[in-house]
Amino acid sequence: MNRAKRIIVSSLIKEFKEKGYSSDELEEYIDDSYYEKKKQKHHKARKINDLKDMLEQSYELFKDRPAFVYKTETPGELKETSFGEFIEDVNALGTKLIDMGLKDKRIAVISENREEWCKAYLATVCGTGVVVPLDKLLPANEIESLIIRSGVQAIFYSDAYSEIMDDIRKRNTSDLRYYISMDLDKRKNGVYSQKELIKKGQELLEEGETSFIDAEIDPNVMAIMLFTSGTTAMSKAVMLSHKNICTNLMDIASQIELKDTDRFLSILPLHHTFECTVGFLDAMYNGCSTAYCEGLKHILSNLNDFKVTAMIAVPALFNVMYKKTIRGIEKQGKLQDVENGIKLSSMVSKIGIDIRRKLFKEIIDNFGGKLRLLVNGGAALDKETEEGFNNLGIKIYQGYGLTETSPVLSSGNDFGSRTGSVGQIYPSVRLKIMDKDADGVGEIAVKGPSVMLGYFNNDEANKEVFERGWFKTGDLGYIDKNGYLFLMGRRKNVIVLKNGKNVYPDEIENVINRIPGIKESFVFGRPEKDDPSDLRLECKMVYDPALFKEIHKLSKEEEIKEFLDEKIKEINKTMPNYKFIKEVYVTTEPLIKTTTLKIKRFEEMKKMGIDITVKNKPQETEEDESQEAVSK
Repeated sequence: MNRAKRIIVSSLIKEFKEKGYSSDELEEYIDDSYYEKKKQKHHKARKINDLKDMLEQSYELFKDRPAFVYKTETPGELKETSFGEFIEDVNALGTKLIDMGLKDKRIAVISENREEWCKAYLATVCGTGVVVPLDKLLPANEIESLIIRSGVQAIFYSDAYSEIMDDIRKRNTSDLRYYISMDLDKRKNGVYSQKELIKKGQELLEEGETSFIDAEIDPNVMAIMLFTSGTTAMSKAVMLSHKNICTNLMDIASQIELKDTDRFLSILPLHHTFECTVGFLDAMYNGCSTAYCEGLKHILSNLNDFKVTAMIAVPALFNVMYKKTIRGIEKQGKLQDVENGIKLSSMVSKIGIDIRRKLFKEIIDNFGGKLRLLVNGGAALDKETEEGFNNLGIKIYQGYGLTETSPVLSSGNDFGSRTGSVGQIYPSVRLKIMDKDADGVGEIAVKGPSVMLGYFNNDEANKEVFERGWFKTGDLGYIDKNGYLFLMGRRKNVIVLKNGKNVYPDEIENVINRIPGIKESFVFGRPEKDDPSDLRLECKMVYDPALFKEIHKLSKEEEIKEFLDEKIKEINKTMPNYKFIKEVYVTTEPLIKTTTLKIKRFEEMKKMGIDITVKNKPQETEEDESQEAVSK
């Protein structure tokens, strides 16, 4: 060990001894870190031609590895479904679906996150027909509407949707021929059993039926139909191909390294392309195992019980996780120790030594001891949360994409990231900023093999979003000199003032949401009374009563309002005059959101009694699935 390293080791010995590490263990750990091979700019990604090809490769590579893990009745004991067992069931189910006459047909799937959903998805898309994942949070009438619009002839569903399916069968308004239950053991009252279909498919395979096994995949045609969120009348059906998805899987693998020892905790709904591609299919590609979250209240216990290493979620969840962690540290009187540790680890990182996971082992153990990677989607992540997790040795990456781009276009990666950025553009993607303003902000447009085939039966919508081959995302952003992409919000949400200044509400909301006890906020423009052509900025803030009582010792709404008024004044001092918030409204009632948890700004403005004009309206008659900061 050279002199520089010895000086650093000596300065750390005392602190690490207090944590139970010997001098030899510390020297060995730092030595390994110091001589770690310098990473290349991109990881080598395994080439796949289509999802069927991916499954076949994964079968050979990971056959005996666990694909899914579950709790048993015995505390601490887990049961597993291996990749071999899972893929064999997919092949059997696909074989039976073709035998039922569903070759080249559309097949829907709707349920909570579970292994049966994944089997139905892959059994459809890997040789049978087109899969149509449906939003599990939609009301019954909208589910029926999408079934009719998509023309599906079969649907897989769990018990939670049995009543809805029974009603649809009685009305007989769709093309549905086969209703397939994920929970029935045998066919009953005309409803098929997924379990039974798998058994019959296995029998067909044993008899030499190879129609599914030998099916040829055209990677360039529609294989997946995904509806954007919003009302069914206005939602658009996105057409994705095997090439779209597989390109994205290889892009992700080139930026973020996952191993077959990694374990995901699946939280976000599988029907959403972010969870489906970045969670489920990426795990299949890399040989990772998946555990299903038992509910938001159980996330911490699930991280511990399943020894999770990676998790995909939305900012609200990550923000809560981080803030609770910091509050716990404060209660123990150890916040100063942690802050000193962060300074120390930051200092030694400058010479290539990473001691964070050793230094903050006690904190990481609260998350099960194995958690190493968080991927954020749904909206921009709070800067404090992003920096906080990274400082503790848990990597957190932001990214950007849309359902229409399969979904990820950029992300933080193993080779570099910038706080507040959604990372660098993926290898297969061409990206440009259109109609830049004086600050270099403009609409993000992209080209590449992960961009959708188009909207199904919607030429008008296709003409709106495609311009000379470029897909216009509707998101505003800029790229810095190092190639990092920064988002400014949705184009339709920009508040344009009379003086021509643009206000990006997301930017201000991110600052407001850092106030301890604030769950979410909504910045909007209200027409001035004496000049309706101009707008004044106002803000609606949703607070957590329990946290305000605990943190700020405030419980009365008028006291909380007064406190938040002062906080907004402090924030205003950090902003240019035209971004000043002039009025504050406080509530405990959650903001109106889409099923993908995006604020319905138009609905909120109507609720606030604002006369929506063409100038002021955020055009939310349809809610797309933009994923600012995989972010949205």
